[in-house]
Amino acid sequence: MKRILMQLALLATLCFSADTFAQLKMPNASSSQTITQEFGLGTITLTYSRPNVKGRKIFGEGTLQPYGEVWRTGANQATVIKFSDDVTIEGNKIPAGEYGLFSIPGKNEWTIIINKTAKQWGAYEYKQADDVVRFKVKSSTIKPLVETFTMQFANVKPTSCDLQLMWEHTALTVHLTTEVDSRIMANIDEAMKGEKKPYFAAAVYYYENGKDLNKALEWMNILEKQSPTLYYYKLWKARILLKMGDKADAIATAKEGVALAKADKSDEYVRLNEAVISQAK
Repeated sequence: MKRILMQLALLATLCFSADTFAQLKMPNASSSQTITQEFGLGTITLTYSRPNVKGRKIFGEGTLQPYGEVWRTGANQATVIKFSDDVTIEGNKIPAGEYGLFSIPGKNEWTIIINKTAKQWGAYEYKQADDVVRFKVKSSTIKPLVETFTMQFANVKPTSCDLQLMWEHTALTVHLTTEVDSRIMANIDEAMKGEKKPYFAAAVYYYENGKDLNKALEWMNILEKQSPTLYYYKLWKARILLKMGDKADAIATAKEGVALAKADKSDEYVRLNEAVISQAK
C-alpha cells in the first residue's frame, strides 16, 4: 500500500510539473521566421527556424553539422519553401507547390535538395526517393561572424532573384528565375480587347522590357490626349522618346512635364523630368 501511495504521489507531482511547464511562455531556443517574397507574378514563402552559433563550431568534421550529412537547413522542423508559380532553381524546373528544403553541407560545395515532403521534423524521416531535385552550389567563407542562421532573398528582379544562406563564417547563394513575359504579353493583348484598356501599364512594360517602342509611344499619346495635364504621362512619354533616339521631342515633352509638376508642387516629378532633359542633352 505504501508503495502504491508513493507512486501515486510521484505521478501527481509529474502531472503538476508538466501542467505548470505548459503554462510557461518562454522564447524558443531557435526562433522561427517566415518570409514572403513577391516574385514574377507570384510569391515565394520560406519558413524556417534559426539556430544560433553560441560559441560552437558549426560546419565540418566533429562539429554540430558534419560535412556530407543531410541537414534540415535550420532547426526544429525542416525548412519549408512554397512557390505559387513554377520557378527554375539553378537551371532545374520546379512546379508550383510546397516542398521541404534540405541541404548537405560540404567544405567548398553544398548539395541543395528540394524534397516533395514539405513538413517533417528535422531530417530524421527524410527520404532521398522523395527528392524532386538535387543540385550543387559553391559555398564561400565570410569573415564577419553570422551568429543567427539567416536566409534571405536578394537581388530581386521581375524574373530573377537570389536566395542567400549565411551562418557562422559560411555563405552561399542559390539563383532562381521565373518566366512571365509570355503570360504578361498575352494578358496585355487580351486586356486591350476590353473597354478599359491598360495603356499606361502596357506602355511602361514595353519600355522596360525592350518591346515595340512605337506601340508604347502610341499608347502614351492616347493617354496624353485624355489627360494633358498629368506630368507623369509626360515623364514616361519623354523616356520613351529618349529611348527611341528622339532627343528633341524628349526634351520638349519633359519640359512640359516640369512645368506641370511645378504647378502641382510635385518636386519628385520636377526632378524626374529634369533628369530626362539632362540625359538627352
